Amino acid sequence: MSGPAVIFDFGAVLFQWQPLALLQQTVPDLAPDEAAARRVAASFFESFTPDSDWARFDLGLVEEGELARRIAARTGAPEDRVRRVIDAIPGHLQPQADTVALLQRMKAAGHRLYYLSNMPRAYAAHLERQNAFIGDFLDGIFSARVGLMKPHRAIFELADERFGLAGMPTVFIDDHAGNIAAAQAHGWQTVHFSGAAQAERELQQAGWLPPL
Repeated sequence: MSGPAVIFDFGAVLFQWQPLALLQQTVPDLAPDEAAARRVAASFFESFTPDSDWARFDLGLVEEGELARRIAARTGAPEDRVRRVIDAIPGHLQPQADTVALLQRMKAAGHRLYYLSNMPRAYAAHLERQNAFIGDFLDGIFSARVGLMKPHRAIFELADERFGLAGMPTVFIDDHAGNIAAAQAHGWQTVHFSGAAQAERELQQAGWLPPL
């Protein structure tokens, strides 16, 4: 199959990611309001920075039980509450219908579709089981399966090699500014995602999609 390549992120692009709502629903005793949820999110997820507990989870270096123990020890939160959050995330990652529709339009336009996602093993397996549209991708990379993660350059180099992107026009769609900057430095075109309508407009303006 020939044609330009389009690479999608998963969390907060193709799948819902609303951590404050998740925390308020899952551990209301720790996150009774938005301000408290922000504090818990900052301490649990550490902005997913390199070498954080959650980054090690995304890299496949720790599993759910060890992650819960690490976060509980570091934050003082009860381990059972931490584990409740970890276990609730796969069900929280629901498809965003408007972005899935955009994906289908990109496929209909003849583009080669791939994904590049920072995702732990168990979550990745859950998404594959529950979402048939993932079969529309020619290939994809989950961080935990390769021991690399965005925004590190090595994962973009792996994507080039694995997806056969050398010399091919490539656009990367992601919600995280650091990942966008890394992809641009790597030489890919990018769309900094804030919603499906915005992403579609930018893709149309760049000539990746015809106007509806």
